Amino acid sequence: MTTAPAPAITPFRFFGLTVLRTRRLSPTMHRITFGGAGLDGFAAGGRDQSLSLFLPHPGQPEPVVPTGEDWFAEWRALPEDVRAVMRSYTVRAQRRAADGSTEVDIDFALHEEGGPACRWAMASAPGQSLKALGPAVEDNTAVRFRPPQDTDWVLIWADETALPAASAALEWLPAGLTARVWLEVPHTKDRQALNTAARARISWLVRSEGAPSAVDAVRAAELPGGTPYVWIAGESSGVRALRRHLVQERRFDRRRVTFVGYWRRGLSEEQLRAEAAAEDA
Repeated sequence: MTTAPAPAITPFRFFGLTVLRTRRLSPTMHRITFGGAGLDGFAAGGRDQSLSLFLPHPGQPEPVVPTGEDWFAEWRALPEDVRAVMRSYTVRAQRRAADGSTEVDIDFALHEEGGPACRWAMASAPGQSLKALGPAVEDNTAVRFRPPQDTDWVLIWADETALPAASAALEWLPAGLTARVWLEVPHTKDRQALNTAARARISWLVRSEGAPSAVDAVRAAELPGGTPYVWIAGESSGVRALRRHLVQERRFDRRRVTFVGYWRRGLSEEQLRAEAAAEDA
């Protein structure tokens, strides 16, 4: 008798998240720790693992989002003031307890004129519920920080929206690997103590202190020799400018530069998604 192979696990599926506790890390960063039975099977791959959060509108007890095979089309068909607000975030950390339960930390960057995700995060309290489209297997395509095997050193740049991802990537780097890191934040007190076994030189670019732009800071730096890997993420125009400098001026191999625009000045995530869909069409 032959045994049928076990069905493959879908890399991404919907999970239920319950707020366990909240903590203000800095003027700009707010950490929310989620748990609950709805997280069973959640498997983050670390580094810059991203997921989609679905947030309720004010007055809704929980987010409204279809979870079937054609969920996206069904979600788009709902009225804007009814369907859940979808936003992309990074899994800052995942912890599995001995009893099999899971906790997940997500850090929210808060802005003075923040949108619905900022407002929800600032008002969040234990017991509130969200839905997330997240990873069910650790090796998934939503992890983009992937230095090739022949990498001699790593360059990282991130603004406050990508700080959680950069922090997690630094924790993941192997001991002794050289890393040059620039982290851009709004305020002096937004600096965080970061853990890494890498030989990392971390420079904080604090805008309230008159810090130079990412391009100017990196252009002025003497970088290590050898074969680099680059990961840069944050506001789209800054990411593009820094990539141009590295590829065109520094002559880095563009295939070794991972660049991610987490947001674009003046546009909401809905507008960015609509623009991307139009470009694909």
